[in-house]
Amino acid sequence: MFDTKFVIIVREDLAAWQKLNVTAFLATGVAAARPEIIGESYRDAAGNVYHPMSVQPIIVLSADGETLRLARRRALDRQVPASLYIEEMFTTGHDRANREVFSRFSPDDARVVGIAFHAERKVADKISKGAKMHA
Repeated sequence: MFDTKFVIIVREDLAAWQKLNVTAFLATGVAAARPEIIGESYRDAAGNVYHPMSVQPIIVLSADGETLRLARRRALDRQVPASLYIEEMFTTGHDRANREVFSRFSPDDARVVGIAFHAERKVADKISKGAKMHA
């Protein structure tokens, strides 16, 4: 059992490709910020080496827009670093454009489609309150 949780919450009304895209991007943000959660490389029986992955499960939840807005606010209030994906980022084609469009919005007016964070279990549960297991 882990003392922490790695949580990703995606907006429930997104298309399947958008949910997968947001989940992948958000996971890389948390992994980059928390290298201690990444394990050792994998090796198959033939000796081929594969990239390391998270040492703990990643919990993927879904929520409506209001619950995501609240999760973002809770993370900010608790000073829990997070990865955030906003709706306008679907219109861009590269990292610099993502950051530029992201910078136009404040916490009060951004249309959040996904958030990810790694925090102590109790804190993670409070931040993700109202989200449900992704189906």
